[in-house]
Amino acid sequence: MKAMLIQKIQEIKEGNNPLTAANVEIPVPGHKQILIKVHTCGVCHTELDEIEGRTPPAKLPLIPGHQVVGVIENNGNGSSKFNTGERVGVAWIFSSCGNCKFCRDGEENLCDEFRATGRDDNGGYSEYMVANEDFAYGIPSNISDTDMAPMLCAGAIGYRSLTLCNIQDGEPVGLMGFGASAHLVIKLIKNIYPSSKLYAFARSEQQRNFANELGAEWSGDINEYSPVKLSAIIDTTPVWKPVVESLKNLDKGGRLVINAIRKENSDIEYLKNIKYEKHLWNEKEIKSVANVTRKDIENMIFYVSKFNLKPEVSEYPLKNANEALLDLKQGSSRGAKVLRIND
Repeated sequence: MKAMLIQKIQEIKEGNNPLTAANVEIPVPGHKQILIKVHTCGVCHTELDEIEGRTPPAKLPLIPGHQVVGVIENNGNGSSKFNTGERVGVAWIFSSCGNCKFCRDGEENLCDEFRATGRDDNGGYSEYMVANEDFAYGIPSNISDTDMAPMLCAGAIGYRSLTLCNIQDGEPVGLMGFGASAHLVIKLIKNIYPSSKLYAFARSEQQRNFANELGAEWSGDINEYSPVKLSAIIDTTPVWKPVVESLKNLDKGGRLVINAIRKENSDIEYLKNIKYEKHLWNEKEIKSVANVTRKDIENMIFYVSKFNLKPEVSEYPLKNANEALLDLKQGSSRGAKVLRIND
């Protein structure tokens, strides 16, 4: 089968192709696993973190990709949850131990044995992949392959971030950074919390205009003050400056939810600007988001189907995965990016 491989840790930059095209053997599903013929796979910022070494792959070479939609090609021994030909999705959570306190409480995202699709096991930048049937999800017929792919990570982690905000309908919410995840969160908020007004912070005018198109009450640069104090802010950026800028815009008792698997250190000196009385006083909170649970993904799929949520998507063939990664890093197009692999 055709696949794109991470061969080594390196910087993603113009003129450099970090993924290598290769022909590899089609994997064989093991116990309780399914073989999936991949139709689409979303391109995520986490792939940048993997390739550039901030959250490195467990092994090399490795096939990345964790926003996978396809159909069941074959079932391994003991696999009975899905039938051949059924359409399924696979997300960031590849597996967990199933026995620890966190797994028993439905918080398998915090399991010490959490394994990530496309980082700890081969993912969906390929024509076929295997997955554990307990970590695959049926896809409703009213959602297309392309629309579903980014919902499995950008959407699901956005959903988890929103639930961790702990807001009530009508409370104002901020979105710091306006990429793939934030543009899906704004759609969720407008449907789940229709009376809440949204305030978007983004570096580029293009991103701010995009937020306005999707219904933001206000948009500004990341260092600006919002017109009102905000009950919660979701930070989807990979750097530190937005953390400090978010805290100054929180209301008393407000919560900053950081939706990022890693923060880059390019601007870590900016944290020296935090002043307790300005940024943290009055019971403000900072909460991180760690991975996703199966329930997050199931809930996201439910809302996508119920509200007919559709992402804005740029599509690329599998062979152009390097182009998609560079476009993602440079922010050269808005919304989500999806690889189309098999029709």
